[in-house]
Amino acid sequence: MIDRHHLKIVRAIETHGTMTEAANALFLTQSALSHAMKKVEKDFGVPLWRKEGRRLVLTQAGKSLLNLAQRVLPQFEHTEAQLRRMAEGKQGTLRIGMECNPCFEWLLKVVAPFLKAYPDVDVDVKRAVTFGGLQALHGYDIDILLTPDPLELPSISYKGVFDYEQVLVMNAQHPLTQYDIIEPEYLAHETLITYPVEESRLDIFSHFLHPANRTVKQHRQIETTEIILQMVAAGRGVTALPKWLIEESKDYANLAYRSLGKQGVQKTLYLGYRKEDDPFQLVDAFIQLASQP
Repeated sequence: MIDRHHLKIVRAIETHGTMTEAANALFLTQSALSHAMKKVEKDFGVPLWRKEGRRLVLTQAGKSLLNLAQRVLPQFEHTEAQLRRMAEGKQGTLRIGMECNPCFEWLLKVVAPFLKAYPDVDVDVKRAVTFGGLQALHGYDIDILLTPDPLELPSISYKGVFDYEQVLVMNAQHPLTQYDIIEPEYLAHETLITYPVEESRLDIFSHFLHPANRTVKQHRQIETTEIILQMVAAGRGVTALPKWLIEESKDYANLAYRSLGKQGVQKTLYLGYRKEDDPFQLVDAFIQLASQP
């Protein structure tokens, strides 16, 4: 019989790698940890790990158990946290993951009225550059995913909350300002500055350059919107960002933008959330605020 205790042990072994560190993390003795897992191995007749020096490496059977642990344990922990908040008369924290770096400024406009309307609720925002957004949502690490590129899953719903155009941004005196629209071949000799993500997730590549079999002279990556805009304003390259963000930028006087192609690159910002999993109705309340013009 597999129980939650066994799942925690397997996850700890995978995380820490040794019996000693896993036992310490779980506040168990090594003998108690070993005894618990030997019983599972005996019940099913398969080894769960093998030793490689001091480290423990999961077998195929152990990895199957780990896969179950990674899917089930976050749901246990999420529900337990909800129950504790209910017992304390609190509503807790709304956790938001972002897969849209420049949309942080848009998000702030929704967070402010939400915090005012729900004084007993905190908001935590994670930028999805360092984690898988959809995986985090499905695994109960976040409650809402902010993304311009929704991926369909049976357990996840999406609500479109904001339409915008992705435009090419340049210094106000850049030679490309002579054009009313930008064609892919115009960027052949340009330095393109983007966020540090793979090309397949960047609209200017996936929706503009790649379909035309074109690319840029140089591709540079910078983590923050502010530095990207300062680099562009200084004439160090061009970038692609939402038009509304440029119009609200403090550097707007030093910047210019043009549409990417005749139709432009049109995008919608979505909020993804788990279906039928909103006991405090916080997700629904946040989406309603975000959907207001």
